[in-house]
Amino acid sequence: MSVDAADEEIVDAELVEDGELVPVDEPAGRPLVDQHTVLLPGEHIPTSDDPGTTYTERDLYVSEETAQAIKEAEEEGSPQRRTAMGLFEAWCAEQGRVAKPCTTATYTEYGRHLMSRKLKVTTIRHYMSLIRTSMPPGKKPDNSLFLLLLTQYRKKNKRALRRKEAFPITLPYLLPMMEKAEADDRPIGWRDSAMLAFGYRFLGRSVEDVDLDLEDLTILDDMVVVWLAEDKTHKGEEQTIYLHDREDLRLVFRMRRWVGYLAEQCITTGPVFREVKRNGAVASSETRAKTATKRGDYLRPQTVNERVKLWFHKAGLKTDGRPVSSHSLRAGGATDLGMNGATDEELEEAGRWKKGSRIPRERYVRPAKDTSKDPFKKVPMHDPQAKTQR
Repeated sequence: MSVDAADEEIVDAELVEDGELVPVDEPAGRPLVDQHTVLLPGEHIPTSDDPGTTYTERDLYVSEETAQAIKEAEEEGSPQRRTAMGLFEAWCAEQGRVAKPCTTATYTEYGRHLMSRKLKVTTIRHYMSLIRTSMPPGKKPDNSLFLLLLTQYRKKNKRALRRKEAFPITLPYLLPMMEKAEADDRPIGWRDSAMLAFGYRFLGRSVEDVDLDLEDLTILDDMVVVWLAEDKTHKGEEQTIYLHDREDLRLVFRMRRWVGYLAEQCITTGPVFREVKRNGAVASSETRAKTATKRGDYLRPQTVNERVKLWFHKAGLKTDGRPVSSHSLRAGGATDLGMNGATDEELEEAGRWKKGSRIPRERYVRPAKDTSKDPFKKVPMHDPQAKTQR
Protein backbone atom coordinates (compact mmCIF):
# COMPACT_ATOMS: atom_id res chain seq x y z
CA MET A 1 0.00 0.00 0.00
CA SER A 2 1.43 3.38 -0.95
CA VAL A 3 1.71 6.31 1.43
CA ASP A 4 -0.86 8.20 -0.59
CA ALA A 5 -3.29 5.32 -0.33
CA ALA A 6 -2.79 5.06 3.41
CA ASP A 7 -3.36 8.78 3.86
CA GLU A 8 -6.57 8.54 1.83
CA GLU A 9 -7.91 5.75 4.05
CA ILE A 10 -7.19 7.75 7.21
CA VAL A 11 -8.92 10.79 5.86
CA ASP A 12 -12.06 8.78 5.04
CA ALA A 13 -12.11 6.95 8.41
CA GLU A 14 -14.07 8.11 11.46
CA LEU A 15 -12.15 8.45 14.73
CA VAL A 16 -13.76 6.86 17.80
CA GLU A 17 -12.85 6.68 21.44
CA ASP A 18 -11.53 3.47 22.88
CA GLY A 19 -14.35 1.05 23.68
CA GLU A 20 -16.84 2.93 21.48
CA LEU A 21 -18.70 1.04 18.81
CA VAL A 22 -18.22 2.04 15.24
CA PRO A 23 -21.61 3.25 13.91
CA VAL A 24 -23.17 1.27 11.13
CA ASP A 25 -24.86 3.12 8.27
CA GLU A 26 -28.63 3.17 8.84
CA PRO A 27 -30.91 2.23 5.97
CA ALA A 28 -32.47 5.04 3.99
CA GLY A 29 -35.52 6.66 5.63
CA ARG A 30 -38.89 5.15 4.80
CA PRO A 31 -41.14 7.05 2.36
CA LEU A 32 -43.77 9.23 3.99
CA VAL A 33 -46.61 8.95 1.50
CA ASP A 34 -50.23 7.85 1.49
CA GLN A 35 -53.16 7.94 -0.93
CA HIS A 36 -53.50 11.72 -0.47
CA THR A 37 -49.87 12.60 -1.33
CA VAL A 38 -49.46 14.85 -4.38
CA LEU A 39 -45.98 15.57 -5.83
CA LEU A 40 -45.14 18.10 -8.49
CA PRO A 41 -42.65 17.26 -11.29
CA GLY A 42 -39.10 17.40 -9.92
CA GLU A 43 -40.09 16.94 -6.26
CA HIS A 44 -38.56 14.00 -4.43
CA ILE A 45 -40.57 11.52 -2.41
CA PRO A 46 -40.43 12.66 1.24
CA THR A 47 -38.86 10.25 3.71
CA SER A 48 -38.44 9.99 7.46
CA ASP A 49 -34.89 11.39 7.06
CA ASP A 50 -36.14 14.74 5.81
CA PRO A 51 -35.76 17.52 8.38
CA GLY A 52 -39.17 18.34 9.83
CA THR A 53 -40.56 21.53 11.28
CA THR A 54 -39.68 22.04 14.93
CA TYR A 55 -42.57 23.29 17.05
CA THR A 56 -42.42 24.81 20.52
CA GLU A 57 -45.08 24.95 23.22
CA ARG A 58 -46.16 28.32 21.89
CA ASP A 59 -47.30 26.62 18.67
CA LEU A 60 -49.42 24.05 20.54
CA TYR A 61 -51.41 26.04 23.11
CA VAL A 62 -54.30 28.46 22.61
CA SER A 63 -54.98 31.41 24.90
CA GLU A 64 -57.44 31.36 27.80
CA GLU A 65 -59.80 33.58 25.79
CA THR A 66 -59.73 31.21 22.80
CA ALA A 67 -60.18 28.18 25.06
CA GLN A 68 -63.26 29.78 26.64
CA ALA A 69 -64.69 30.67 23.23
CA ILE A 70 -64.20 27.05 22.07
CA LYS A 71 -65.88 25.75 25.21
CA GLU A 72 -68.88 28.04 24.76
CA ALA A 73 -69.22 27.08 21.09
CA GLU A 74 -69.13 23.37 21.95
CA GLU A 75 -71.65 23.76 24.76
CA GLU A 76 -74.08 25.83 22.70
CA GLY A 77 -74.37 23.83 19.50
CA SER A 78 -77.84 23.33 18.07
CA PRO A 79 -80.79 22.30 20.26
CA GLN A 80 -81.27 19.14 18.19
CA ARG A 81 -77.61 18.18 18.53
CA ARG A 82 -77.71 18.70 22.30
CA THR A 83 -80.82 16.54 22.52
CA ALA A 84 -79.32 13.76 20.40
CA MET A 85 -76.06 13.75 22.33
CA GLY A 86 -77.85 13.92 25.68
CA LEU A 87 -79.87 10.80 24.89
CA PHE A 88 -76.80 9.04 23.51
CA GLU A 89 -74.68 9.87 26.57
CA ALA A 90 -77.43 8.65 28.91
CA TRP A 91 -77.68 5.36 27.01
CA CYS A 92 -73.89 4.94 27.04
CA ALA A 93 -73.84 5.50 30.80
CA GLU A 94 -76.45 2.76 31.28
CA GLN A 95 -74.49 0.40 29.04
CA GLY A 96 -71.10 1.19 30.57
CA ARG A 97 -69.78 2.51 27.25
CA VAL A 98 -67.71 5.57 26.37
CA ALA A 99 -69.83 8.21 24.65
CA LYS A 100 -67.22 10.63 23.33
CA PRO A 101 -65.34 9.65 21.34
CA CYS A 102 -67.33 6.48 20.86
CA THR A 103 -66.24 3.34 19.09
CA THR A 104 -67.77 2.08 15.86
CA ALA A 105 -69.27 -0.82 17.83
CA THR A 106 -70.97 1.56 20.29
CA TYR A 107 -72.25 3.74 17.45
CA THR A 108 -73.66 0.72 15.60
CA GLU A 109 -75.24 -0.73 18.73
CA TYR A 110 -76.98 2.57 19.52
CA GLY A 111 -78.35 2.71 15.99
CA ARG A 112 -79.85 -0.74 16.46
CA HIS A 113 -81.24 0.43 19.83
CA LEU A 114 -83.12 3.27 18.10
CA MET A 115 -84.47 0.80 15.56
CA SER A 116 -85.74 -1.43 18.36
CA ARG A 117 -87.90 1.50 19.48
CA LYS A 118 -89.63 1.49 16.07
CA LEU A 119 -88.68 5.08 15.32
CA LYS A 120 -89.05 6.56 11.85
CA VAL A 121 -86.17 6.05 9.44
CA THR A 122 -85.71 9.81 9.01
CA THR A 123 -85.57 10.31 12.79
CA ILE A 124 -82.98 7.57 13.28
CA ARG A 125 -80.82 8.78 10.42
CA HIS A 126 -81.00 12.39 11.68
CA TYR A 127 -80.08 11.52 15.27
CA MET A 128 -77.21 9.25 14.24
CA SER A 129 -75.84 11.93 11.92
CA LEU A 130 -75.90 14.51 14.75
CA ILE A 131 -74.08 12.08 17.06
CA ARG A 132 -71.41 11.27 14.49
CA THR A 133 -70.68 14.91 13.67
CA SER A 134 -70.43 15.68 17.41
CA MET A 135 -67.35 13.48 17.74
CA PRO A 136 -63.86 15.08 17.81
CA PRO A 137 -62.14 15.61 14.45
CA GLY A 138 -60.51 12.44 13.18
CA LYS A 139 -62.38 10.26 15.69
CA LYS A 140 -65.74 9.79 14.01
CA PRO A 141 -67.04 6.20 14.04
CA ASP A 142 -67.46 4.26 10.81
CA ASN A 143 -71.16 4.35 9.91
CA SER A 144 -71.15 1.63 7.22
CA LEU A 145 -72.49 -1.10 9.52
CA PHE A 146 -75.19 1.22 10.89
CA LEU A 147 -76.33 2.09 7.35
CA LEU A 148 -76.43 -1.62 6.50
CA LEU A 149 -78.74 -2.24 9.47
CA LEU A 150 -80.86 0.79 8.56
CA THR A 151 -81.37 -0.55 5.05
CA GLN A 152 -82.73 -3.81 6.48
CA TYR A 153 -84.85 -1.92 8.99
CA ARG A 154 -86.39 0.13 6.18
CA LYS A 155 -87.35 -3.03 4.26
CA LYS A 156 -88.93 -4.75 7.27
CA ASN A 157 -90.71 -1.73 8.79
CA LYS A 158 -92.80 0.03 6.17
CA ARG A 159 -94.51 2.24 8.75
CA ALA A 160 -91.13 3.59 9.77
CA LEU A 161 -90.93 5.31 6.38
CA ARG A 162 -94.06 7.34 6.98
CA ARG A 163 -93.54 11.08 7.38
CA LYS A 164 -95.97 13.06 9.52
CA GLU A 165 -95.79 16.60 8.23
CA ALA A 166 -96.84 19.55 10.34
CA PHE A 167 -100.38 20.81 9.88
CA PRO A 168 -100.19 24.02 7.81
CA ILE A 169 -101.45 27.08 9.69
CA THR A 170 -102.86 29.08 6.79
CA LEU A 171 -104.47 32.51 7.19
CA PRO A 172 -107.94 31.16 8.13
CA TYR A 173 -106.26 29.47 11.11
CA LEU A 174 -103.64 32.10 11.88
CA LEU A 175 -105.95 35.12 12.22
CA PRO A 176 -108.16 33.66 15.00
CA MET A 177 -105.01 32.51 16.83
CA MET A 178 -103.60 36.06 16.86
CA GLU A 179 -106.95 37.51 17.90
CA LYS A 180 -107.12 35.06 20.79
CA ALA A 181 -103.59 35.95 21.89
CA GLU A 182 -104.51 39.64 21.92
CA ALA A 183 -107.88 39.21 23.63
CA ASP A 184 -106.58 40.05 27.11
CA ASP A 185 -104.49 42.97 25.80
CA ARG A 186 -101.40 41.83 27.74
CA PRO A 187 -97.72 42.17 26.78
CA ILE A 188 -97.26 38.40 26.41
CA GLY A 189 -100.17 38.41 23.95
CA TRP A 190 -98.55 41.27 22.03
CA ARG A 191 -95.35 39.27 21.83
CA ASP A 192 -97.08 36.09 20.73
CA SER A 193 -99.27 37.73 18.07
CA ALA A 194 -96.17 39.49 16.67
CA MET A 195 -94.29 36.18 16.76
CA LEU A 196 -97.12 34.38 14.94
CA ALA A 197 -97.47 37.04 12.26
CA PHE A 198 -93.72 37.26 11.77
CA GLY A 199 -93.25 33.48 11.66
CA TYR A 200 -95.93 33.11 8.98
CA ARG A 201 -94.71 35.99 6.81
CA PHE A 202 -90.98 35.35 7.30
CA LEU A 203 -91.40 31.67 6.43
CA GLY A 204 -88.56 30.97 8.82
CA ARG A 205 -87.59 28.07 10.99
CA SER A 206 -88.34 28.68 14.67
CA VAL A 207 -84.64 28.91 15.57
CA GLU A 208 -84.22 31.64 12.95
CA ASP A 209 -87.13 33.57 14.45
CA VAL A 210 -85.83 33.51 18.02
CA ASP A 211 -82.22 34.19 17.02
CA LEU A 212 -83.08 37.55 15.42
CA ASP A 213 -81.86 40.72 17.12
CA LEU A 214 -83.56 44.10 17.19
CA GLU A 215 -80.60 45.41 15.22
CA ASP A 216 -81.54 43.01 12.41
CA LEU A 217 -84.97 44.63 11.88
CA THR A 218 -86.09 47.85 10.26
CA ILE A 219 -89.83 48.50 10.60
CA LEU A 220 -91.19 50.79 7.91
CA ASP A 221 -94.78 51.93 7.33
CA ASP A 222 -95.52 49.23 4.76
CA MET A 223 -92.98 46.49 5.44
CA VAL A 224 -90.49 44.94 7.84
CA VAL A 225 -86.94 44.66 6.51
CA VAL A 226 -84.91 41.75 7.93
CA TRP A 227 -81.16 41.36 7.70
CA LEU A 228 -80.22 37.70 7.97
CA ALA A 229 -76.56 36.78 8.47
CA GLU A 230 -77.15 33.22 7.23
CA ASP A 231 -79.62 30.39 7.38
CA LYS A 232 -79.64 26.61 6.99
CA THR A 233 -79.30 26.67 3.21
CA HIS A 234 -77.22 29.86 2.90
CA LYS A 235 -74.21 29.34 5.17
CA GLY A 236 -72.05 32.45 5.33
CA GLU A 237 -74.35 34.23 2.87
CA GLU A 238 -76.12 37.30 4.26
CA GLN A 239 -79.54 38.29 2.95
CA THR A 240 -81.84 41.30 3.14
CA ILE A 241 -85.49 40.22 3.15
CA TYR A 242 -88.46 42.52 2.58
CA LEU A 243 -91.65 41.44 4.34
CA HIS A 244 -94.45 43.51 2.80
CA ASP A 245 -97.44 44.08 5.06
CA ARG A 246 -101.03 42.98 4.50
CA GLU A 247 -104.28 44.37 5.88
CA ASP A 248 -105.31 41.02 7.33
CA LEU A 249 -101.91 40.13 8.82
CA ARG A 250 -101.08 43.62 10.14
CA LEU A 251 -97.45 42.64 10.55
CA VAL A 252 -96.14 46.22 10.87
CA PHE A 253 -98.66 47.13 13.59
CA ARG A 254 -98.02 43.99 15.61
CA MET A 255 -94.24 44.22 15.36
CA ARG A 256 -94.22 47.95 16.19
CA ARG A 257 -96.42 47.39 19.24
CA TRP A 258 -94.10 44.70 20.59
CA VAL A 259 -90.82 46.47 19.76
CA GLY A 260 -92.27 49.70 21.22
CA TYR A 261 -93.06 47.88 24.45
CA LEU A 262 -89.47 46.62 24.62
CA ALA A 263 -88.27 50.20 24.18
CA GLU A 264 -90.43 51.25 27.15
CA GLN A 265 -88.49 48.65 29.13
CA CYS A 266 -85.25 50.30 27.89
CA ILE A 267 -84.54 47.34 25.60
CA THR A 268 -83.35 48.48 22.18
CA THR A 269 -80.72 45.85 21.38
CA GLY A 270 -80.46 42.08 21.57
CA PRO A 271 -83.11 39.43 20.86
CA VAL A 272 -86.47 40.51 19.45
CA PHE A 273 -88.57 37.84 21.15
CA ARG A 274 -87.98 37.43 24.89
CA GLU A 275 -89.51 35.92 27.99
CA VAL A 276 -92.32 37.94 29.57
CA LYS A 277 -93.13 37.66 33.27
CA ARG A 278 -96.66 37.39 34.65
CA ASN A 279 -96.59 41.04 35.71
CA GLY A 280 -95.84 42.05 32.12
CA ALA A 281 -92.18 42.90 32.64
CA VAL A 282 -89.65 41.52 30.19
CA ALA A 283 -87.35 39.03 31.90
CA SER A 284 -83.60 39.51 31.82
CA SER A 285 -80.90 36.88 32.25
CA GLU A 286 -79.19 39.28 34.67
CA THR A 287 -82.20 39.37 37.00
CA ARG A 288 -82.89 35.62 36.78
CA ALA A 289 -79.37 34.25 37.03
CA LYS A 290 -80.56 31.09 38.79
CA THR A 291 -83.01 30.13 36.06
CA ALA A 292 -81.22 31.54 33.00
CA THR A 293 -80.50 29.04 30.25
CA LYS A 294 -77.49 28.86 27.97
CA ARG A 295 -79.45 30.96 25.49
CA GLY A 296 -79.60 33.86 27.94
CA ASP A 297 -82.27 36.37 26.84
CA TYR A 298 -83.02 34.45 23.63
CA LEU A 299 -86.14 32.30 23.65
CA ARG A 300 -85.76 28.59 23.01
CA PRO A 301 -87.20 27.36 19.69
CA GLN A 302 -89.29 25.00 21.81
CA THR A 303 -91.03 28.04 23.34
CA VAL A 304 -92.35 29.02 19.91
CA ASN A 305 -93.59 25.46 19.49
CA GLU A 306 -95.43 25.60 22.82
CA ARG A 307 -97.06 28.99 22.11
CA VAL A 308 -98.26 27.93 18.65
CA LYS A 309 -99.93 24.85 20.15
CA LEU A 310 -101.44 26.92 22.97
CA TRP A 311 -103.13 29.52 20.76
CA PHE A 312 -104.27 26.93 18.23
CA HIS A 313 -106.05 25.11 21.05
CA LYS A 314 -107.34 28.31 22.66
CA ALA A 315 -108.86 29.40 19.36
CA GLY A 316 -110.81 26.13 19.23
CA LEU A 317 -109.23 24.99 15.97
CA LYS A 318 -109.02 21.39 14.73
CA THR A 319 -106.56 19.60 12.44
CA ASP A 320 -106.93 16.74 9.99
CA GLY A 321 -104.78 14.51 12.18
CA ARG A 322 -101.43 16.10 11.39
CA PRO A 323 -99.59 17.57 14.39
CA VAL A 324 -99.44 21.31 15.11
CA SER A 325 -95.99 22.75 15.77
CA SER A 326 -93.93 25.87 15.22
CA HIS A 327 -93.15 24.49 11.76
CA SER A 328 -96.86 24.85 10.98
CA LEU A 329 -96.29 28.58 10.46
CA ARG A 330 -93.70 27.93 7.75
CA ALA A 331 -95.90 25.23 6.23
CA GLY A 332 -98.93 27.54 6.31
CA GLY A 333 -97.22 30.38 4.51
CA ALA A 334 -95.84 28.04 1.84
CA THR A 335 -99.24 26.39 1.38
CA ASP A 336 -101.04 29.72 1.00
CA LEU A 337 -98.51 30.81 -1.61
CA GLY A 338 -98.66 27.57 -3.59
CA MET A 339 -102.44 27.32 -3.51
CA ASN A 340 -102.73 30.84 -4.90
CA GLY A 341 -100.53 30.57 -7.95
CA ALA A 342 -96.99 31.23 -6.69
CA THR A 343 -94.35 29.83 -9.02
CA ASP A 344 -91.70 27.36 -7.90
CA GLU A 345 -89.11 30.15 -8.01
CA GLU A 346 -91.28 32.43 -5.86
CA LEU A 347 -91.81 29.67 -3.31
CA GLU A 348 -88.09 28.89 -3.13
CA GLU A 349 -87.19 32.55 -2.68
CA ALA A 350 -89.89 33.24 -0.08
CA GLY A 351 -88.88 30.29 2.09
CA ARG A 352 -85.16 30.48 1.25
CA TRP A 353 -85.09 26.89 0.03
CA LYS A 354 -82.28 25.73 -2.22
CA LYS A 355 -82.74 26.48 -5.88
CA GLY A 356 -84.58 23.61 -7.50
CA SER A 357 -85.80 22.21 -4.17
CA ARG A 358 -88.92 20.06 -4.41
CA ILE A 359 -89.79 20.47 -0.73
CA PRO A 360 -92.25 23.40 -0.95
CA ARG A 361 -94.31 21.80 -3.71
CA GLU A 362 -94.19 18.20 -2.51
CA ARG A 363 -94.60 18.74 1.22
CA TYR A 364 -96.94 21.72 1.41
CA VAL A 365 -98.66 22.55 -1.86
CA ARG A 366 -99.40 19.09 -3.29
CA PRO A 367 -100.87 17.62 -0.06
CA ALA A 368 -103.20 20.62 0.26
CA LYS A 369 -104.39 20.19 -3.31
CA ASP A 370 -104.79 16.43 -2.84
CA THR A 371 -107.13 16.89 0.12
CA SER A 372 -109.39 19.14 -1.95
CA LYS A 373 -109.59 16.67 -4.85
CA ASP A 374 -112.60 14.38 -5.00
CA PRO A 375 -113.15 12.61 -8.31
CA PHE A 376 -116.45 11.23 -6.96
CA LYS A 377 -117.92 14.73 -7.20
CA LYS A 378 -118.39 13.92 -10.88
CA VAL A 379 -120.85 11.17 -9.93
CA PRO A 380 -124.37 12.62 -9.62
CA MET A 381 -126.05 12.28 -6.27
CA HIS A 382 -128.35 9.28 -6.06
CA ASP A 383 -131.91 10.18 -5.14
CA PRO A 384 -133.97 7.05 -4.29
CA GLN A 385 -137.18 9.14 -4.34
CA ALA A 386 -136.65 9.99 -7.98
CA LYS A 387 -136.99 6.32 -8.98
CA THR A 388 -140.18 5.72 -6.98
CA GLN A 389 -141.81 8.80 -8.40
CA ARG A 390 -141.60 7.48 -11.97
